[in-house]
Amino acid sequence: MSNQVKTRVLLGITGGIAAYKSAELCRQLVKSGAEVQVVMTAGALEFITPLTMQAVSGNPVHHTLLDPAAEAGMGHIELARWADQILIAPATADFIARLNAGMANDLLTTLCLASDAPMTLAPAMNQQMWRNEITQNNIKSLHNLLGNRLRLIGPASGEQACGDVGPGRMTEPQDIATAFMSSPSASASGASSTIEQSDTNSSLAGLSVVLTAGPTRESIDPVRYISNHSSGKMGVALAEAASRCGAHVTLICGPVSIPMPEGVKIVSVTSAQDMLDAAVEQVSEADIFIAAAAVADYRPATQAEEKIKKSGDEISLTLVKNPDIIATIANHAERPFCVGFAAETRDLERYALGKLERKNLDMVIANDVSRSDIGFNSADNAVTVFSRHSDGAQQQAFDAMPKRQLADLLIEKIRQYYHQSRGE
Repeated sequence: MSNQVKTRVLLGITGGIAAYKSAELCRQLVKSGAEVQVVMTAGALEFITPLTMQAVSGNPVHHTLLDPAAEAGMGHIELARWADQILIAPATADFIARLNAGMANDLLTTLCLASDAPMTLAPAMNQQMWRNEITQNNIKSLHNLLGNRLRLIGPASGEQACGDVGPGRMTEPQDIATAFMSSPSASASGASSTIEQSDTNSSLAGLSVVLTAGPTRESIDPVRYISNHSSGKMGVALAEAASRCGAHVTLICGPVSIPMPEGVKIVSVTSAQDMLDAAVEQVSEADIFIAAAAVADYRPATQAEEKIKKSGDEISLTLVKNPDIIATIANHAERPFCVGFAAETRDLERYALGKLERKNLDMVIANDVSRSDIGFNSADNAVTVFSRHSDGAQQQAFDAMPKRQLADLLIEKIRQYYHQSRGE
């Protein structure tokens, strides 16, 4: 048996319908090697029983602030000291408001105030409650107060229990567990009272993120065009992930057939020139620019005004080079933090590093599109991230996983490197 001390996670559950997901989240955390103590609010007890959470965590559940039996054993201050990390899932609008106000009117808020451990919130509420300026101001205030101690995972967008559709759903338990346990603080040993923390800010709140996604179409004549197999799924997933982290997101998207994310500004384009024009228009407002689109490298030198009629066995097209969108933005006078993609079929590292240097990028996300199980038109992807630092290029590989799950991890990396690039 390993003697390594497990990461100690205090899992807070508040009173929302998404509390039923917390049992699976707890199971995933334990499976990932965490020791979990569960704290429930009075509202949470209406949705899921302490017995369920005790069964999946392997520990007694705490839910009463003034409990003589609990105070005789592991009192609330000792429990606050015990935690390496605090994870609140679901985090309701009410809990977020009380936390921001510094209230200590139940066990969970008291523990949060009594601990200096890193804190992660997985918001869950009605879409209008999430969009409400009061909730958003509470989130921003918490980021300002707690700095790099606070992190958000979600919320996701989709159909809600009340029948509404939009942002506010709690992120799925597996995705929360993966993102949470991959953070530097979660991987630190619980043996020491000094927790390894990220030296960056913990969200994209207040930042403007501009992304490109999908293919471009370069017209040959009124009915034909040159394009590629990009579905736009990866770029759309990144836009959703950035929005969940609090960013103001603009998605410049080529022709795709997938749903567009809620709460994101959409700019629809067709050609590479259209996409470049839209990107340049947005660049002055952008803090981060992510070029996830599969832009056609070439376009026909001329576009026929009428349909080209079939005549003979061969036809010749003269192609000219399209503008390089990411290089243009990376060398703009109002340059944002620039992230490029490299879709390669061989020599992944060599081409990715070459693109990083040649195009003056901060990061390159490279994937092998020769694989049939990932990349274009697939629900999954596997990538290697190359980033620029003062000591050269750093890289990290992410194995194949659903694009939505991968997007959360990539946005976390982009967030880290963005703040590092600014010395924050």
